Amino acid sequence: MFLFDPIFLLFMAPAFILVMLAQARVRSTFQRWSQVRNYTNMQGAEAAKHLLLESGLPEVGLETARGRLTDHYDPRTKTLRLSAGVANSSSVAALAIAAHEIGHALQDKHGYTPLRLRAALIPAVNIGSSLGWILIFLGILLRSAFGTQLAWIGVGMFALGAVFAFATLPVEINASAKARQLLSNAGLIYSAEERQGVNAVLNAAAWTYVAALAAALSQLLYYALLVMGMGGRRRS
Repeated sequence: MFLFDPIFLLFMAPAFILVMLAQARVRSTFQRWSQVRNYTNMQGAEAAKHLLLESGLPEVGLETARGRLTDHYDPRTKTLRLSAGVANSSSVAALAIAAHEIGHALQDKHGYTPLRLRAALIPAVNIGSSLGWILIFLGILLRSAFGTQLAWIGVGMFALGAVFAFATLPVEINASAKARQLLSNAGLIYSAEERQGVNAVLNAAAWTYVAALAAALSQLLYYALLVMGMGGRRRS
């Protein structure tokens, strides 16, 4: 996968650093606000059940997910899965994460277009991430017009990953906006400190998606320039 190409490392290093910083920020922010108990003393799972009913989503199931910060909403099964660290915690961080995932459930209920686009892209992105670099590598080996075309198809497959990352941003930003509104309307956050904590957790999570988009665009640019260079070498 061209990992030993110094040009590849040059392209990807800033994005890799951004990803690591974003992940570190999520962990530290979650850790900080996991120590602050919410005013209602509700655990994440209790808050989730309350918010699901308040949002008119009684059909959404609630399960425990393995791992840390593995919380997600599964639109295929209409199931909200919360990690034990969120489900069993009465912290401000737990409220923020549970409400954010319910935001995704609301998007699913209302047919939010970016969410549908992202879901539709998943099969193609999974194939493209596995097959794209193979086509580029084969195209380089063939050193022909057909090889260049093959390589550009591979670049196109990687472009789907960038489109997916781009579509993810409005999905996550909108879910966070819904989370803030849900918690406020339901009366689950009272103080300025709680609002600060909810915003901090949600904003930290958003940066991970910005970092993912930067990584996808950096990778796409590298492969596009690589294939453009192939065409130049072939003509000369």
